[in-house]
Amino acid sequence: MRPTLNPLLASYHICGSVLPHVTCCRDLGVVLTSELSPSVHISEITVKGHQRANAILRCFESRDRDLLVRAFVTYVRTLMEYNCVVWSPDLKREIEAIETVQRRFTKRLTGLKKLSYGQRLK
Repeated sequence: MRPTLNPLLASYHICGSVLPHVTCCRDLGVVLTSELSPSVHISEITVKGHQRANAILRCFESRDRDLLVRAFVTYVRTLMEYNCVVWSPDLKREIEAIETVQRRFTKRLTGLKKLSYGQRLK
């Protein structure tokens, strides 16, 4: 049997056990695919970011904007920005997916619904 020329398609063994082929891997909290694409990681953190943002708006009785923004920065942005040097998005759709979390949250704050996104950030 001839060895495979592509190292990604070859079978690897440890102590007689075949190691499984995987398409993505989580290391230090960052998910990367075999092509080193951060797309899976970005989709996971945007889902978690939306969930946390919704939880903040549901759980806080106070509608004080400063308090809600501080909670967002503490619980959501830290998740979204964790280790971003490693998985820095370069595709427009990835950047927009990440930005959507903050865009949706600020739109749901009291008195900011009718403002543009740029004005809401100020």
